[in-house]
Amino acid sequence: MTTLSTGATPVPAATGTVETTYREALREALREALREDDRVFLMGEDVGMYGGCFAVSLGLLEEFGPERVRDTPLSESGFVGAGIGAALAGLRPVVEIMTVNFSLLALDQILNNAATLSHMSGGQLHVPLVIRMTTGAGRQLAAQHSHSLEGWYAHIPGIKVIAPATVEDARGMLWTALEDPDPVLLFEHGTLYTMTGTLPRDAGHVDITRAAVRREGRDVTLVSYGGTLHKALAAADVLAGSGVAAEVLDLRSLRPLDDATIAASVRKTHRAVVVDEGWRSGGLSAEVSARITEQCFYDLDGPVERVCSAEVPIPYAQHLEQAALPQVDQVVAAARRVVG
Repeated sequence: MTTLSTGATPVPAATGTVETTYREALREALREALREDDRVFLMGEDVGMYGGCFAVSLGLLEEFGPERVRDTPLSESGFVGAGIGAALAGLRPVVEIMTVNFSLLALDQILNNAATLSHMSGGQLHVPLVIRMTTGAGRQLAAQHSHSLEGWYAHIPGIKVIAPATVEDARGMLWTALEDPDPVLLFEHGTLYTMTGTLPRDAGHVDITRAAVRREGRDVTLVSYGGTLHKALAAADVLAGSGVAAEVLDLRSLRPLDDATIAASVRKTHRAVVVDEGWRSGGLSAEVSARITEQCFYDLDGPVERVCSAEVPIPYAQHLEQAALPQVDQVVAAARRVVG
């Protein structure tokens, strides 16, 4: 059986393309990892018999058995800690936390153990652990299950934080993350699971440290990630109708941030709008804005704009929830302000 190692790539099964969903791409990534490396196993609440709260692991229990697809008790601190122990012992666990708000129950394990053990052991210990969780709002799950806390985790040294926004990244990021000797947190926006796209049948792993330009432009850079990417692309379509060519940047990696790609885009367009579903105060948008100002101040032709969620717990009522979240018209308005 093939094992995961630096530089390893999955063996292509076929040529051509296939239309798939974000959910199915994640499932195929899990299936491939389980098939190619017997050190890999999936664990979490309802990932086995139920098929995952969002149906990502549907059918994997029947295919790989209960040793490789493990249902856990309702104790995030307990099963994340077990995943850390398994990683220290040489396995490659994929831990699923149902939604990001539940990850706060395992914050001690993530922050004080997974993120620090390599540093505190002088590099003698590594924690090759992948933690997957659903993030974001827009599904009427109220304040309890609509958090966008990936910016919190991007504050923590010792881990990588990634946010696939496309079918290709959903398919390819897991393999690369499992090759990393240190913990990787993978955030899946809940509104993307049903999104469809075309994927090469032989799709392999993708970089988890670089941003990607999803649309070329000359007048303003729209910085986005995860669930906000598609709103930024829609805003770029609207702006194009009035002669404004927006460049759309997908961060993909939130820690580390790809400063070079961000700066190159802003130096080309001379303007920036950062779109972040997290709250504005102390959020990821503030960090990105600060880095643009620090590195590109003399290239800017206007202040950096930010479009973020309202500073309130996310409401349940649909009209209030939509009012609280960044929307296409807000991105368009911010871009027009900065373009002047």
